[in-house]
Amino acid sequence: MSFIKRYLLPRLLQYFLVIFVGITVVFIVPRLTPVDPVQEMINTITQRGAYMDPEAIEQLRQSMKEMYGLEGTVFSQYISLWRRLIIGDFGPSLSQFPTPVVKLIGISLPWTLGLMLVTTLLSWIIGNILGGIAGYFSSSRWSAAIERFMMVLRPIPYYIFALILLLVFGYVIPIFPIAGGTSIGLKIQFSWKVIADLLRHAILPALSMILLGMAGWFQTMRLVMSNIVREDYVMYARAGGLRDTKIAFNYVIKNAMLPQVTGLALSLGQIFGGAMVTEMVFSYPGIGGLLYTAINAGDYNLIMGITMFSILGIATGALLVDLLYPLFDPRIRYR
Repeated sequence: MSFIKRYLLPRLLQYFLVIFVGITVVFIVPRLTPVDPVQEMINTITQRGAYMDPEAIEQLRQSMKEMYGLEGTVFSQYISLWRRLIIGDFGPSLSQFPTPVVKLIGISLPWTLGLMLVTTLLSWIIGNILGGIAGYFSSSRWSAAIERFMMVLRPIPYYIFALILLLVFGYVIPIFPIAGGTSIGLKIQFSWKVIADLLRHAILPALSMILLGMAGWFQTMRLVMSNIVREDYVMYARAGGLRDTKIAFNYVIKNAMLPQVTGLALSLGQIFGGAMVTEMVFSYPGIGGLLYTAINAGDYNLIMGITMFSILGIATGALLVDLLYPLFDPRIRYR
């Protein structure tokens, strides 16, 4: 009962507060800009040479306000926004009319989650394991060699590193596809052929994210390890004759992982942000590419839908990691 009151309930309240504030900011910010999405769309239609009499323009304006959720007072628009979020209806996409926004997000979201979640977790696991081992055996030559490699790798900007991989393995040594998530004309179904094709197209974007992410986690973990190996309980374990491998994995790395778990929760918030750059470089289908298209087309409904789904996804991911934290830190369980 104490765990629920002191740990679980505060985090659930924080979760709903983050969603409430995030959605409210999403509602307020567009209304502070001088751009009127309805007028912009009408201007685009009239600039293409289509003649419309004033009555038709007014009818179009009213219809578009209804689709955008811009009817009535500001308060009624705010209530309408929450209603749309609860029922999952953000109206039709104006750039891909009349396809619903939810359908477009449902098509693109699995690509982004499949790529970004896997690469985030793999880079976190590999980077922490290598950093923990290298940090404990810091005097060895192989540890110094790995550290030098990571120091060279980490400062490289992501887009430059991604372009290097694309040029080397897509053009110079054409091993992997340079664009897309699947081969053209391939029907998505559960078969080994489809799975192999999906993996082949995902290797370059995944490799670019795993290597740079791994370098960051490695350096952070090694820095944490350099402080923990000087603790008294580590000296006592060595004096007691315990094997170095047992001390490293059972005690030192285990304790060093605690701040890294918190870092993992924070990195989940970068999933949707990193998706756009990755998907643009490798022409990979997903939420990032869809958002870029929506921004260029001025698709207000689609932009709002993606933004609100991103807030929900990031907050939920952070909450799940936060709730799993007691599994790594027994001090929380025994309070």
